[in-house]
Amino acid sequence: MKIAVPAEVDLGEPRVAATPDTVKRLIGLGAEVAVQSGAGLASGIPDADYQAVGATIAATAGDAVSGADVVLKVRRPTVEEIAGYKSGALVIGIMDPYGNEAALAELAKAGLSTFAMELMPRITRAQVMDVLSSQANLAGYRAVIDASAEFGRALPMMMTAAGTVPAAKVFVMGAGVAGLQAIATARRLGAVVTATDVRPAAKEQVESLGAKFVAVEDEEFKQAETAAGYAKPMSAEYQAKQAALVAEHIKKQDIVITTALIPGRPAPRLVSAAMVASMKPGSVIVDLAVERGGNVEGAVPGEVADVNGVKIVGHLNVPGRLAASSSQLYAKNLFAFLETLVDKQAKALAVKWDDELVKATLLTRDGAVVHPNFAPKVEGAAQ
Repeated sequence: MKIAVPAEVDLGEPRVAATPDTVKRLIGLGAEVAVQSGAGLASGIPDADYQAVGATIAATAGDAVSGADVVLKVRRPTVEEIAGYKSGALVIGIMDPYGNEAALAELAKAGLSTFAMELMPRITRAQVMDVLSSQANLAGYRAVIDASAEFGRALPMMMTAAGTVPAAKVFVMGAGVAGLQAIATARRLGAVVTATDVRPAAKEQVESLGAKFVAVEDEEFKQAETAAGYAKPMSAEYQAKQAALVAEHIKKQDIVITTALIPGRPAPRLVSAAMVASMKPGSVIVDLAVERGGNVEGAVPGEVADVNGVKIVGHLNVPGRLAASSSQLYAKNLFAFLETLVDKQAKALAVKWDDELVKATLLTRDGAVVHPNFAPKVEGAAQ
């Protein structure tokens, strides 16, 4: 059983899919592990650290993946990359399948069994495999650090002989994993924190972290959560009421952090140009959804936009801005899932295709796109 860890080809992706700790565990499962030279450098892991735990260092990606039964990735491999993968190999990573049907078709055509880690069901046994949570946690933390770096004032209240510096007011929009970590981090830094979310369960979580909850709490609000724990799209009437409340609140804020994402849909627009214009010069907005179209009007992917003195931070791949930490967590997510695909007695791959984790994450197999959400919707298409 050979497992390959190639370097990421996307220049904006500093993370790596395995760490020396997880490589050691993979070898303990009976695997031979090949790591492409330099794959971990951007995450602070030199080749020597992989070698020290028993990995083979491959000079090129082609050498690493040659004959590999499993390829571990951060991002979905490109057409050029998969040319070197053997047919039938398992490829595990963040596959970004929504709207990328052509890319999925290429993976299927190459005969690969591909697994999208971001589709992992949110059930108890899969918590340790939840890449969305592990990466969003770090993104929420980093959002506050980035906001603080752009904000020209201190976050905590400071009482000095020369006068008192007031605490910054931070408003977090969306109290999922990223939002809750942003709240906790801003509170630790001494800011006065408020937050909003359309899910009723979020109120208690927000208040438990010492922040004040801001929302229109009507009957629709009380029904605004799916069984899986995700936010439901809200009616136009509710959105208008919530927008009016938020617009009034945003005027008084120093820092706004937006985190709202709905799987498979463009990011909801939470902050309008008028709201941005109402904020004081020197205020900062961090848009964590900028890669999905953005929560903030005027956000520019990959840039810090200045709109009449208000900075809108649109950094891409925010977890990657903490590459060492995010790689450590992501690699453990991958290992935990891969461990379920291995027969520990035989020390060989033994995928249970009817396992709920496999069925939820499997995108392509045996030359076809097999996931029900992405399979071609035409008569006679392989299912």
